[in-house]
Amino acid sequence: MTYELICEAVEKLKKKYCESDLRKLCGQMGIIIIPQAMGREENAIKGFFLEKNRIKTITVNSDLPTIIQNIIIAHEIGHAVLHKNKGVHAFHEFSLFDSSSMMEKDANLFAAELLLEDEDVLEMMNSDTTFFAAAAALNVPMELLDFKFRIMKWKGYMMMQAPIESRSNFLKNIEIPENLTE
Repeated sequence: MTYELICEAVEKLKKKYCESDLRKLCGQMGIIIIPQAMGREENAIKGFFLEKNRIKTITVNSDLPTIIQNIIIAHEIGHAVLHKNKGVHAFHEFSLFDSSSMMEKDANLFAAELLLEDEDVLEMMNSDTTFFAAAAALNVPMELLDFKFRIMKWKGYMMMQAPIESRSNFLKNIEIPENLTE
């Protein structure tokens, strides 16, 4: 999927619902959020989107901090919007270069565009801070900021080269800092 289509999908969603609270947004979209304890281990499932009999659900690992849950929800909304009728999408994919990897990349780009405003990223990067400090200040994993940088470069912003290159499956193995409880 192209950056243009992903950005258009996010813009359409923002205009239609005018809601920044992801849980309320899901409610307005007719998506049921199901919190489910699934552990904090590295290989624990973080979340997944499922549509069956026209009932849309996002199951999110309730053992994760709220900040991470919100990123998972935004990612799964991406699957709901971009990959309709494609089945279950969960963070336990094993292949890096198949169609599921491309769908994961799309959902990451969607989440980055949904969660991070261009102006906030520009302000942070123009405040003489490092990429890693900017990610921390924006309350997102550095990998999500990398995906946002890719979109902003596509939009024509002059962005520095991110010091990392994130994989499509970064959320599968996301490290949760010990001090991050909410």
